Amino acid sequence: MDRRQLLRTGVVVAATAVVSPALIRDAFAASPVQLTAAIPVLPWPEANDIVAATKLPIFPSVNFLATDPQFGAKGDNKTDNTAAFAKAIAAANAAGGGHVIVPKGNYVTGAIHLKSNVDFHLESGAVLKFSGDSAKYPTVLTRYEGIECMNRSPMVYAHGQTNIALTGSGTLDANATSSWNKGSDRAWLESRIAAGVTDPAKRVFPGSGHTARSTFIEPYNCDTVLIQGVTLKNPKFWQIHPTLCKNVTVDGVSTDPSTASSNTDGCDPESCDHVVITNCNLGAHDDNIAIKSGRDEDGRRVNVPCQNLVVVNCAMNGNWGAITCGSEQTGGIRNVYAYKLNVTGATKFALYVKSNTKRGGFSQNINLDSVSGTFQRSVFFVTTTYNNQTGNFPPAFGPFAISNSSCTKAERVFDVSGLSNAHIKGLVATDCKFAGVSNTSNILNNVDGRKFTNVTINGKPI
Repeated sequence: MDRRQLLRTGVVVAATAVVSPALIRDAFAASPVQLTAAIPVLPWPEANDIVAATKLPIFPSVNFLATDPQFGAKGDNKTDNTAAFAKAIAAANAAGGGHVIVPKGNYVTGAIHLKSNVDFHLESGAVLKFSGDSAKYPTVLTRYEGIECMNRSPMVYAHGQTNIALTGSGTLDANATSSWNKGSDRAWLESRIAAGVTDPAKRVFPGSGHTARSTFIEPYNCDTVLIQGVTLKNPKFWQIHPTLCKNVTVDGVSTDPSTASSNTDGCDPESCDHVVITNCNLGAHDDNIAIKSGRDEDGRRVNVPCQNLVVVNCAMNGNWGAITCGSEQTGGIRNVYAYKLNVTGATKFALYVKSNTKRGGFSQNINLDSVSGTFQRSVFFVTTTYNNQTGNFPPAFGPFAISNSSCTKAERVFDVSGLSNAHIKGLVATDCKFAGVSNTSNILNNVDGRKFTNVTINGKPI
């Protein structure tokens, strides 16, 4: 069965293996992993091809119970389970793969590092309470706001692994990390780059006297990743941050819209190739989905685009963009397809594309269909002068397209501006009805290839 067939049935086929019966829960072992809902046929052939080509992980039907005595996890809301989880993950990896099962309970833990061929599965009622002890989060390679560096580990992390998953119906709670998970000293990183420090291993936050927050879930340079079913609570920074990965599926995940912490984007794929985000309830105190590819000089050094992304059947409840490109898009963004998004709350934009001549990069072939809801500002906002930063790298934007979409509230529909020396190459809107628009004029500066077909604002055609 190919990926498209698997998605139609919602089934991931598992291999079989033999392990001690003490480690197996037969009911779970006999049940195939399923997507929370099958992905429908999308209105773009290219998007269907991306879905079909994006690999899902396959795991042996072998379970490793984290609370088994040989691992020793305890969901008593007080025991430190960092080592116990690490033992269970290592055992599953050494055995050729399988599912590490965390049953109902409240588990205090430090960073969890996933390994190849391992599914870390949280059963219903399992809550991971991430520790306020910074020593439980070792220094790892990461990206902070698009710049590579060494920082304290994300709550869940993997580096250079293949065929991994975080699944289940449990909850991950990062509230206690507020004691150490703080700071936003990107200026220090930029000063290191300006001083000629090109090696990320020499840009080390812990011990430098400077601090920057760690993301919540971050597979880094991994291939074939599934994040499914879990709920994230009390994030302090970006919530799901796959970086330099291939074949990433985020399915049925709920991120936290209630937190007061800033910059808690729901999902930030960065310099990834083939990403499918489906059936999610994405809340954030910032962008719902923010697609990224590195920042300024360091982004040009790495020079890896984020491309071939499909977002389908998601609810959006963040206070900036439903789909955002940038501002860290120096490596470029291309081939984005978003279908059936329901936007609620105080979300400002359906599509928010932002860069400047310092950042550069490109956002090309960005497509929205069947997007509906309320927007506090514009439905489409594209800016090439973000934060008034300037340099010698004009961004290359377009084409952009929206179809079969609507709103019941917006300040404006289109606010799209290119540069005089770098026009936006294409803006197409088809079969859209925008109502409740307070300012019916559109801002369209330096936009080539404009085409509006059967598009109305407050009942009047554009």
